[in-house]
Amino acid sequence: MSAVLELRDLTRVHGDGESAVHALRGLSLTVSAGELVAVMGPSGSGKSTLLTLAGGLDSPTSGTVTIEGTELGGLSRKAAAALRRRSVGYVFQDFNLIPALTAAENVALPRELDGDGVRTARALGLGALPEVGIPERADRFPHDMSGGQQPREASARAIVGHRRLVLADEPTGALDSETGEQVLRLLRARCDAGAAGVLVTHEARHAAWADRVVFLRDGLAVDETGPLPDAESLLHASER
Repeated sequence: MSAVLELRDLTRVHGDGESAVHALRGLSLTVSAGELVAVMGPSGSGKSTLLTLAGGLDSPTSGTVTIEGTELGGLSRKAAAALRRRSVGYVFQDFNLIPALTAAENVALPRELDGDGVRTARALGLGALPEVGIPERADRFPHDMSGGQQPREASARAIVGHRRLVLADEPTGALDSETGEQVLRLLRARCDAGAAGVLVTHEARHAAWADRVVFLRDGLAVDETGPLPDAESLLHASER
């Protein structure tokens, strides 16, 4: 399988001197096409920092981020933004839906920004909503949607246009079990169709959907395991 995401010796330091916070300390990770990798660890271990760097939303202090053979550090800001829109889907922990846009418009927005015409982008947006089980909510605004429907809308936005890399930051954190399973099933299906996925989660039962689980502590990858369907075993491993 070809590598979609390659992180090499990443460090991220916030601040200077004695107040400096080392969010990541020389972390390396490769995620291949068709693979879903779960990232676990205690609060403050660097999980969300890993995702923001992987998605090009922040720049590392040192090290490299490469998506489909293109190193982000070598791109202009405009070129990096274009690559994110084209290749990266991001499910944010707080969803980041635009209140003034309908569900179909929120989902279609990345395609419009990447140059698709309004009709084409809307057709892609409408096509993604059935995949997350809310086709009837296409013309609803975020404030008109339930707490279980908003994350599905955010998930549809992350997959529209067949993104090659899907990053999800605790996408099931505020969901009931059934809705959370739907979001994870969608992420798993997208990876099975050839995308690469990274899922940050605190839940061992959610990490059990992944092909690999990487455990972070203090900005370092301290352990890694293959797929373990036994959620209880994953939980014990994450506490080591």
